[in-house]
Amino acid sequence: MATLGQTIKSLWSMVVGMKVTGIEFFKPKLTVHYPRKEVDNLGTYRGHCDLVAREDDPLTPKCIMCGICVDNCPSGCLSLTMHVVGEGKPRPAGGAGELMLAQEVILPGSIKKAPPTGKAERVLDSFRLNYNYCSLCGLCVQNCPVSSLAWSREAYLVGRSRQEFEFDLLARLRAKAASSQGVKAA
Repeated sequence: MATLGQTIKSLWSMVVGMKVTGIEFFKPKLTVHYPRKEVDNLGTYRGHCDLVAREDDPLTPKCIMCGICVDNCPSGCLSLTMHVVGEGKPRPAGGAGELMLAQEVILPGSIKKAPPTGKAERVLDSFRLNYNYCSLCGLCVQNCPVSSLAWSREAYLVGRSRQEFEFDLLARLRAKAASSQGVKAA
């Protein structure tokens, strides 16, 4: 049988709990009922990384195809392929098959052939992001030497399969530029 002291202690504990509940009951609600109302304070939201377009050509990314973002990604969710104008097949940037800097400078793991005379023009073929594996650490955005990656502001990204979260960021950049040019022309 419970003593009078234990009963009073239990009642006091219930009063303290009801005080917390009562205070929270009268505070304004923070929950947003999504389909009917959207959150309006997404200014600091960081989604997946996205390519940034050049100022002079919105269809071309700022990316110089150095592969630093691919090398720094701990999740391995980024990949990019590029080719040098005049060469045949596309190749991944970074790792084996890296470009040589000059005639006398051979990078470890490079293809060990002389670079073309003059300026080698590199063309980005694809920049893929597998968002299923992305940990949103931000190392790709932080370490890009030319600021060609930025955070996406897509807070309401949904899909029915994993394949819908495998993005070609180059195609997305070009689609955004085409849609914005279409709006300006109208």
